[in-house]
Amino acid sequence: MTLSRLRRKFEPWLRKGFHLYFRFARGATLGAFGMVIDGQGRVFLVKHSYVSGWHLPGGGVETGETVRTALARELGEEGNIQLTGEPVLHGLFHNNRISKRDHVALFIVRDFVQPTAPVPDREIIDHGFFAIDALPEDTGRATRARVAEVFDGVALSEVW
Repeated sequence: MTLSRLRRKFEPWLRKGFHLYFRFARGATLGAFGMVIDGQGRVFLVKHSYVSGWHLPGGGVETGETVRTALARELGEEGNIQLTGEPVLHGLFHNNRISKRDHVALFIVRDFVQPTAPVPDREIIDHGFFAIDALPEDTGRATRARVAEVFDGVALSEVW
């Protein structure tokens, strides 16, 4: 039997095996993101080196970390933003673009300081506060959807 025939014969079983493994070995993942809104009603966005477009700052919650701690860490790393008050949970969303087990918690952040502008690095190549009616053209779909929910009263979606 040739290698390609063996592959075709066993590939469905391998896929099922990997799916079963990840289902039990890898739990659900959770991200903490912030919609940081300044006193002028502008939203802080970042541009990553590894994905196209402009996005809300945030990232994964690490093992042993609370969602709020992860949010504060991510805002500090990506925007040099420090929380000065409590963020408000806007929603919990299923992010099926990453995996069927990924969820994102989005917080609205109005009480913060940014002592200095962040310096672009290997991860964040650009950043800025943008008026909601002047978002960059390549702002991500999920970011635009969340801005519409918060500022325009669009119904809250369950999907990121």
